[in-house]
Amino acid sequence: MIRPAQRRELAVKAVAMKGVSIALACRAFDVSETCYRYSPKLDDENEQIADLLLGLTRAKKSWGFGLCFLYMRNVQGHGWNHKRVYRIYRELELNLRIKPRKRLKREKPEALAVPEAANEVWSMDFMADRLGDGRQFRLLKVLDDFNREGLGIEVDFSLPAERVVRALNQIIEWRGAPKTIRVDNGPEYISGTLMEWAEHKGIALAHIQPGKPQQNAYVERYNRTVRHEWLDLNIFESIDEVQQIATEWLWSYNNERPNMGNGGMTPAQKLRMAA
Repeated sequence: MIRPAQRRELAVKAVAMKGVSIALACRAFDVSETCYRYSPKLDDENEQIADLLLGLTRAKKSWGFGLCFLYMRNVQGHGWNHKRVYRIYRELELNLRIKPRKRLKREKPEALAVPEAANEVWSMDFMADRLGDGRQFRLLKVLDDFNREGLGIEVDFSLPAERVVRALNQIIEWRGAPKTIRVDNGPEYISGTLMEWAEHKGIALAHIQPGKPQQNAYVERYNRTVRHEWLDLNIFESIDEVQQIATEWLWSYNNERPNMGNGGMTPAQKLRMAA
């Protein structure tokens, strides 16, 4: 069974190569002249979609189709159907290679409740990495659980409790104070300095159980994004360079990157909707 598109193609070849009339070619291959003369009207839009996809994947090398499509729809405002965009994405061979992982059987962690408003619950955690010369540095990250907004990334070789308090005070100056901050049991988080500060501010410190990082799942997922999208992609020469890249990425994360935890909206979009 030859499909209509294939019959149309044979008719076009007959006209071009044999010089027969369009009417004769259409009768010979059982194709209507309307079908023969049909020309898709979406070529220009498809080229626009392709250009946008190529630009996005060059600028955001770690983004797959889902983030690219949500960015085009929710941030740029294009209303194209996801199947159409995905077809072009596949034709351009932009698919990210996914390394197969050995799956471990784990108990399902308890689901975290999403706060009903901003500044109800923040999450806080540390990460570590190394400069190009081998010196280790640390990153302190603060996240608002309501809209998954990154509130700050502090970078230095050492981040004791006093630096944690200073970073939190700087965020509170422009954001306002949270009701609760969820933390693990690291020495900075169980120190008297942080506990006294929290009591003075009227902020509750919610410590997760030892060995249960899934109880702080929002910031743990954020950690993976930080590492995947910029921390593992660069060899840093200085702390100042790390801080600059972290600050630039944080703005893009909050204002441009669609977040699945927000239903595909950016953190800034969800915050504006809640205002």
